[in-house]
Amino acid sequence: MPWLILLVAGLFEVCWAIGLKYTEGFSRFWPSVGTVAAMVASVGLLGLAMRTLPVGTAYAVWTGIGAVGTVLFGIILFGEPATVARLACVGLIVAGIVGLKLTA
Repeated sequence: MPWLILLVAGLFEVCWAIGLKYTEGFSRFWPSVGTVAAMVASVGLLGLAMRTLPVGTAYAVWTGIGAVGTVLFGIILFGEPATVARLACVGLIVAGIVGLKLTA
């Protein structure tokens, strides 16, 4: 169960990272409210997952999920470049997340 909680926390991290783009520097009310709510949910769930998972592993996996998801949604939503090198680096992050999960 803590791994599922951590996964959901990571997905909320993607939501708030992408949401930051839509807030336009927190000048748009509803996108700002949604982004702050996603931030609170993400950190709150991370805290719950850390009750049983090692702090270093949980934090690294959480940020990894956020980084990978944000890069992928940046490509999809904002037309950011999807170069081979960039996608290979995302693959390295995924490999690190899997490695941490397998060794925890």
